[in-house]
Amino acid sequence: MTLRTRVAVTVAAVVAAALLAASLVLYPAMAAGLAGRRDGELVAAAGQTPRLLTTFKSTDVHIPTAPINMGNTLLQIFPAQVSAGEAQGFVPVTSRDVELARGEGAAYFQETSYNGVRYRVYTAPLFLGDLGLVRTAVALDQDAATLTRLRLLLAALTVGGALIAGAGARLAARRVLRPIGRLTDAAEKITATGMLTAEGLDSGGRDEVGRLARSFTTMTRALHESMLAQRRLVADGSHELRTPLTSLITNLELLQEGRGTADPQAPALVHEARVQAAELRVLVNDLVELARYGDTQMHIEDVRLDLVAERAVARTRARAPQVCLRAELAQCLVRADADAVERAATNLIDNAVKWSPAGGEVLVRVAPPGVLSVSDQGPGIAPDDLPFVFDRFYRAREARALPGSGLGLAIVRQIAEAHAGNVRAEPLQRGVRLHLSLPAAI
Repeated sequence: MTLRTRVAVTVAAVVAAALLAASLVLYPAMAAGLAGRRDGELVAAAGQTPRLLTTFKSTDVHIPTAPINMGNTLLQIFPAQVSAGEAQGFVPVTSRDVELARGEGAAYFQETSYNGVRYRVYTAPLFLGDLGLVRTAVALDQDAATLTRLRLLLAALTVGGALIAGAGARLAARRVLRPIGRLTDAAEKITATGMLTAEGLDSGGRDEVGRLARSFTTMTRALHESMLAQRRLVADGSHELRTPLTSLITNLELLQEGRGTADPQAPALVHEARVQAAELRVLVNDLVELARYGDTQMHIEDVRLDLVAERAVARTRARAPQVCLRAELAQCLVRADADAVERAATNLIDNAVKWSPAGGEVLVRVAPPGVLSVSDQGPGIAPDDLPFVFDRFYRAREARALPGSGLGLAIVRQIAEAHAGNVRAEPLQRGVRLHLSLPAAI
């Protein structure tokens, strides 16, 4: 069953239930109204009996005791002296009727059968000369026919209303659910082709369906970009891994084909193999770190950015004595993951050290509200390379002869974006200054 059909069936069921409830209230009310009108006619007919008797007397007409058919109403008049048990062709006289004829008791209604017809009977006292009782009756089948027609009408209205509501709901649902149909087609196309493209779904509506279409389009676009980025990462990583692996395998093959460690060139080959293995280790570690800061939930807390930078400077100073590291660290508190920020600071400082000449100066500065900047005195960055400094595996032409994987600054940007911060590169007259901005603690 399609969604449109389910909507139509649901609406039809709701309308049918509402009409049925209305019918269950309306029918008893109409039945009670008919019964009240019928009883009112019987009482009115009994009230006209004295005038009728006066007409009979004035015309010397004998007053009959048998029931008189007056249109739809039967009329029966009893003398004052009545005895219990008398039938006189209609309802037998009871002791209650005898008391009523003497002026005792109150008028009453009853139902009885006469000549195979069910009647509603009204018995009332009649104080006129020597006459004491009057009975009026009306056949109940008249109201039964009216109520039967009413039941048929209500049933037809209930069924017809439900069918009309269901048809209208299906037509309306076809229009309202059209965007959902397009979403379904787009999802099926993505499943069949694997292409994460779902453009043209946003109808501009502000309802839930419009919001769903926009969210679906945004989600597929993000997934498409993520898939492309993943493919680029795999391709770039494979390319970067191929070079050290090829060199490492070549050196090992040379050792195997020659005289092994007895070959005079063996120490050089082993040294080159170790260098290539070290590059592989660095590249693999950088890839792991890049994936870690992109997907792992980090532990965010208040962090002293100046203390984190101080630790990074101390570690780099120990392994790079050829460069003068100078720190200007103002007290600064940010909301961040301490380990991630320390890794970013270390990468920025290592990058500056790599580009600085021997005896050059690297300035590490921390300033409120949450900015870490690292300046070097290297050759700087060409204007064409400036927009791509923080891209993964991007290495300027001048950097291709230097060791490195091209992932250090990409990790810095990944960490910054994970903290809702940003990075940027600022060319200097001599060298370059890299900035890392993090959200300040409130």
